[in-house]
Amino acid sequence: MASALARPWQAVRGAWQRSIQVRVITATLALSLVVVILLGATLMRQISDGLLNAKADSAVAEASAGIDFAQSHLDAAADTATGSWSPLLRDIGDRLANSGSQSGSDEALYEVVLLGSEDNAVSITSDGVELQWAREVVPQELRESVQGEPRVFRTYTAIPRGDAVEADDDGLPVLAVGGQLTTPTGDDYELYYLFPLTEQQDALDLVRTALVTAGLLLLLLLGALAWLVTRQVVTPVRLAARIAERFSSGRLAERMVVRGHDDLARLASSFNQMAASLQHQIGQLEELSRMQQQFVSDVSHELRTPLTTVRMAADVLHESRGDFDPVVRRSAELLQTQLDRFESLLNDLLEISRFDAGAAVLSAERHDLRDLVHAVVDAAEPLAERKASRIIVDMPSYPCVAEIDARRIERVLRNLVVNAVEHGEGRDVVVRVAADDDAVAVAVRDHGVGLKPGESSLVFHRFWRADRARTRTTGGTGLGLSISLEDARLHGGWLQAWGEPGEGSRFRLTLPRRAEAELTSSPLSLVPEELGGQVVQAPGVGSAYRQLSPSGGVSWTETEEVQADASTGGPGEADVPAAEVSRGG
Repeated sequence: MASALARPWQAVRGAWQRSIQVRVITATLALSLVVVILLGATLMRQISDGLLNAKADSAVAEASAGIDFAQSHLDAAADTATGSWSPLLRDIGDRLANSGSQSGSDEALYEVVLLGSEDNAVSITSDGVELQWAREVVPQELRESVQGEPRVFRTYTAIPRGDAVEADDDGLPVLAVGGQLTTPTGDDYELYYLFPLTEQQDALDLVRTALVTAGLLLLLLLGALAWLVTRQVVTPVRLAARIAERFSSGRLAERMVVRGHDDLARLASSFNQMAASLQHQIGQLEELSRMQQQFVSDVSHELRTPLTTVRMAADVLHESRGDFDPVVRRSAELLQTQLDRFESLLNDLLEISRFDAGAAVLSAERHDLRDLVHAVVDAAEPLAERKASRIIVDMPSYPCVAEIDARRIERVLRNLVVNAVEHGEGRDVVVRVAADDDAVAVAVRDHGVGLKPGESSLVFHRFWRADRARTRTTGGTGLGLSISLEDARLHGGWLQAWGEPGEGSRFRLTLPRRAEAELTSSPLSLVPEELGGQVVQAPGVGSAYRQLSPSGGVSWTETEEVQADASTGGPGEADVPAAEVSRGG
């Protein structure tokens, strides 16, 4: 039930957040509703006051005339005995009530009520009906005012609609006007006129209905006007947004249609000018990029022939270096080393040019990532020994198979491991392998100087160095991480870097198990676990991968899958033992 109610609310909230037209129309209707309510209330109050005031003035005049008429008849009967005032008062009441009847209508203009000191008051209407509850009809506040001062008073009240007072009956709204009558013998009576307000009530109901109807129509009209106006403004903006999206997707020839000479037309014209300028600049940059790529490719290929010739001569000198004096022998060795580095640089430039030209091809086959890690670490072991560093390998015992190009991934791993050893300051280098149902990952961690804030993205730039004064000891070209990043992207994977000054750095390669699959997460954390990174669980096993303290140059730590005993709750509660294998160092 809650979800069923939440969906419409989310839809309304989404429309409010996405559409400026919805917000403008809603705000217009809300403000218009407030104005209509205030205006309607003001008009109702003024009309009601006008109708009631007019009725009150005429009623007071009518009642004053009747009271004067009754008082004059009482004064004229000065010789009448005290006990005979009731017949005279009844006669006066009948005459006053009969004068309030409408010709041709059964409804009286008013009713007359005479009250005195008797227990039973008499209410005389136009048809002569006597009502014994008349004392309850006249409000007590009005009676007290009339009894206290000999002048005319008025108030609004309600009388029963039947011949008895009912608790749940709101009654008929009337205007009660009363005054005091005094007999020649000094007895006081009260004369009240009850003027029905049905006509005024009907008029107010009609006005209220008309105002509500007019208000609703006005709201609909204002809503339609707001929709029309905002549509005229928002439609070009939406069109500009769609054109911009197409433009950003590479369709540089998209333009807006210019109509008229108003502000929106100037917007479209300015947008088209901006698009044309961007298209021209992008075209220039693309041409410059093509020229640069072609230049790099041509230079790399053209240098192949002289490099081959120089290589042949250098090989002859290197093989005969034993016959030379020490200075010439050293020169031959340096020449051979620099030629190796130069050849590696040319190969990297050719590889970069293939990536830039979009000509790189992926030859994916099923391989166990652990085998590639074994091969790379074995090849890097001599360098680690020279650097007095240890390479610690932590990998699961089960296969980590993925569809990869083994040559490219081995090149990526070699770059990561060699860089970690070279920048590790002689400390341990940790290589961790993990896998889940969708991806495999390798993380290479060193404990060197680390990376400054912002350098984690710069390390993949071509020829970038964190320390320009630092010399290369492994013959690197400065293109290794750039090529590695392109290799990872070619697989649809991630190559990410983390580092902090004094804490070292960590590079994580994540690859999908199946080619063309999309990555959503990595089995390994980018931030080291000891620094707050997420602890990664082995698939189907409750314990995390564990790293054992190594002994030797290269240490292999394999995490084995162990099925937990059924009595302990199954997988997720068993400890995962690890086996440590030390290789020479």
